[in-house]
Amino acid sequence: MTSVSRGRRVTAAAAAVAALTLTATACQGTEDRASPGAADSRGPGGSPSADGPGLPDRLPEDLPTSLKDLEGWRNGEWKNWSRDDWLREAGDFVNPYLKDHWKPGRMKEAEDNRKKVPADVATAYGDGGTDPAPRAVRAEGVRTPYTRTAAPAGKIFMDTPDGPMVCSGTVVRDPRRPGRSNLVATAGHCVHSGASGGWLRNIMFVPAYNNTGLSPARIRDAAPQDVAPYGQWWSDWVQTTDHWIAKGAKSGGGGAQQDFAVLHVRPENGSGRSLEETVGNAVRVNFRAPRPDGLAGVTTYGYPQAAPYDGARMYSCTGRPGELTMDASQPGMYRVGCTMTGGSSGGGWLARGSDGRPELVSVNSIGPEPATWLAGPRLGPTAETVLDAVSRKFTSRR
Repeated sequence: MTSVSRGRRVTAAAAAVAALTLTATACQGTEDRASPGAADSRGPGGSPSADGPGLPDRLPEDLPTSLKDLEGWRNGEWKNWSRDDWLREAGDFVNPYLKDHWKPGRMKEAEDNRKKVPADVATAYGDGGTDPAPRAVRAEGVRTPYTRTAAPAGKIFMDTPDGPMVCSGTVVRDPRRPGRSNLVATAGHCVHSGASGGWLRNIMFVPAYNNTGLSPARIRDAAPQDVAPYGQWWSDWVQTTDHWIAKGAKSGGGGAQQDFAVLHVRPENGSGRSLEETVGNAVRVNFRAPRPDGLAGVTTYGYPQAAPYDGARMYSCTGRPGELTMDASQPGMYRVGCTMTGGSSGGGWLARGSDGRPELVSVNSIGPEPATWLAGPRLGPTAETVLDAVSRKFTSRR
């Protein structure tokens, strides 16, 4: 595979942002109400119990399950997860906390949660609003330790009916909790399987995973602070777009143009500090980013898991994006040359904002095999509604 010239890469790198280090500020708000356009996961209500961050002490009336069921899940029934349990309606998201569930050995077993597409995906959908496919850009390892160079980026683990899988994610600002965000942006297919499935379970985020870039063999026996320098963060709520839930497909481009999700997380260790305070950074999301030809360059991050990568290290690609369109009713996607594979799904796309600081403009959604490019949704009002709904929900609890 041919990479772009070094001169072009340097220019793009100057226009984009090569490190995720920033100071967080955000606007405030307090109103709590349902937001139109985002899929309401209607997960567990109430405050967390003393047993862990994700197990509720009460359930909303519209959740067709019992606290006993959730206790059973926490005590091991997730191992017997049936397809019928998985194929529930969107209103059944629950993620009760499982103590010590994601140990290094189990993390190592997790496979990539990749949404596979053919290299000529745009042609297959017959839409004309697509730029020529970019030349492949070889992904480069992010400099370690990640706590200095990419602290808000991390790895997401989840259980699916097909076994444990992984994605990537980014700590993003909460407009109602400036400096104290507990929100993580990722891809919709990292939390929900779209039209053919339901919500995934046991979702957990590890910022700056494998901080010093240990090999897979060494991770299994590594000290906790090396694998999870900021600890593990269990997701107690997730939301994605209605479009992804209705149109999302495991293969092909279905739903990809709104393939976006937001996690709300809590520290596994019960610390009172927020994710943003713990990591020291959170990325602002730009829901009004320009069309691809309006961006000088982007840098996309992730933990590629599928061969030739092994999921142990964070990588990035930098380039100037083109446009990929498969559904003319939805905004076109950004597409950039990159050899990152599955596992990088959900990783953030950063561009330089008007104030010179990095901002999130997309997340990794789809790419072909062999990997030559990545595409991500252009975040707009629908994605903003998803984040806003999660922000409003948890603002009312504090």
